[in-house]
Amino acid sequence: MLSDKLVDAINDQIQFEYHSAFIYKSMQAFFETQDLPGMANWMNIQFQEEMSHAEKMFDFICETGNQVVLQGMDNPHRDYTSPLEAFEVALEHEQIVTSRINALMDLAQQEKSHAAQIFLQWFVTEQVEEEATANHIIAKLKRVEGDGRGLIMIDQELAQRTFVPIAADN
Repeated sequence: MLSDKLVDAINDQIQFEYHSAFIYKSMQAFFETQDLPGMANWMNIQFQEEMSHAEKMFDFICETGNQVVLQGMDNPHRDYTSPLEAFEVALEHEQIVTSRINALMDLAQQEKSHAAQIFLQWFVTEQVEEEATANHIIAKLKRVEGDGRGLIMIDQELAQRTFVPIAADN
């Protein structure tokens, strides 16, 4: 059984994951208007990942006999000055997600909820990958600053990304 405090915290994170998804969907729309379909694809995959993270948490709350409580959310930012800025904002957002996941893990440890700790470990590991990927793309964008050919090459690379659903055992 999860404590009310832990259920509330995970419910709050579910809401944040859904909001994160809409941030990435908004970034996809930005890249569509910039005629950068590869970057739009990358953001759409990110949207799908965030939705799956929210659903994974949703299922965990239900499986532990608790109730999910959904709330409204703010509109995501939609205007960026460049692809670099959009990816820097994405990285900043992922750093916030990381701190929130770490706080959830801290709470699960304080509450001595072994099930929650095991469940959250996947998200801790996932956040390392999320930040590393965003940093990698930012480094590439900085390297090609002002070079349209380089930007097109990065866009083509990001077009190759596909959505991989979370495995059932994760």
